[in-house]
Amino acid sequence: MLSHLDAQGQPAMVNVGPKAVTHRVARAVAVVVLPPALAALLREGDIATKKGPVFQTAILAGIMGAKRTSDLIPLCHPLPLDDCKITIEQRPSAADGSTEVVITCTAETHAKTGVEMEALTGATVAALTLYDMGKAVSHDIVIKDVRLLEKTGGKSHFVTAGVRT
Repeated sequence: MLSHLDAQGQPAMVNVGPKAVTHRVARAVAVVVLPPALAALLREGDIATKKGPVFQTAILAGIMGAKRTSDLIPLCHPLPLDDCKITIEQRPSAADGSTEVVITCTAETHAKTGVEMEALTGATVAALTLYDMGKAVSHDIVIKDVRLLEKTGGKSHFVTAGVRT
C-alpha cells in the first residue's frame, strides 16, 4: 500500500509522531541540456541577465524551492532545513555545441522524516530557473534525469548504484 493512502484509499498525511528524530541527508540531481546558442553564452561561466546572474539566481531559487517544498507538494511535512546546498557544474560541450549542466541539491535536517522531496524540489526549481532565464535565447532547453541519488538517516538508506553525476 502507498504510504500516503489511508485504509479506505483516501489521501492522508503519514503520521511521523512515533518516529525518532534523526540526522537526515538527501542528495538529488537534475540535468539541463543547453542548446548551442545558450551554451556558447555560458561557456565562460555565469552571465548577467535582466533577472540577475544565471547560475547564482538558479542556486538561490533552488534553495528557496527546497525551503518551500511542503507548500508545493501535498502531504509533505514541513521540515526545518539545517542546510541546503546547490551546486552547478557544466560538462564539456557535445559535438553539436550543446552543453549539459548538472545541478545537485543536498538537503539536511534533524527530523522525524526524510528530506528527499526537499532535495528533489531544490534541484528541480534550480533547473526550471535556468530554463526561465535562458528561454529568451532558446526554448530548446531540456530538463532531464531528475532523480534522487542518495538518502541517509531514519530506518532506511538509499544510494543509487552506478549513477553518473
